[in-house]
Amino acid sequence: MDAATAESENSGSVFDAESYENNPEIELAWAEKAVEHMEIHFNLIISVPPEQLRLTPHDDLIYNAFMKEFPDFKLDVIDMDSMKSRESKKKWRSFCEKFRDIVEDSTFGTLVRIDCEKEYSEENSVLVVRIQFLAIEIARNRQGLNEKIRSLKRASN
Repeated sequence: MDAATAESENSGSVFDAESYENNPEIELAWAEKAVEHMEIHFNLIISVPPEQLRLTPHDDLIYNAFMKEFPDFKLDVIDMDSMKSRESKKKWRSFCEKFRDIVEDSTFGTLVRIDCEKEYSEENSVLVVRIQFLAIEIARNRQGLNEKIRSLKRASN
């Protein structure tokens, strides 16, 4: 634990992001965990019919809330403005907060594919929090958008 975190915990104050210094060991551990999650997810969507895949016990709740809050979200190829604009960030923050106590590790950094018809790659991945990943991938699964990549991968094996 670094000094800023220890001081914040001891004083009961809010974490001061300005004084935080990155710890390379923590960054490496996060990156390894994100890659492991990415590999597991991709193996799942090519092994199990995506429309039958359940990513959490709360898939219905996440899907319904996502479709209500983001009815026009482009799922096939994510429009980065729909994730990163000031207005979108505010909307996403509110959405994510609803699941803080419901979905385990809801704020954990996770990679999501930008284009659902392509594999994970540096060019086709963006960092999001876990609840965003879940909302997007549950919707892709339910709407049959992950079936094409599954069919392509199964045909090539």
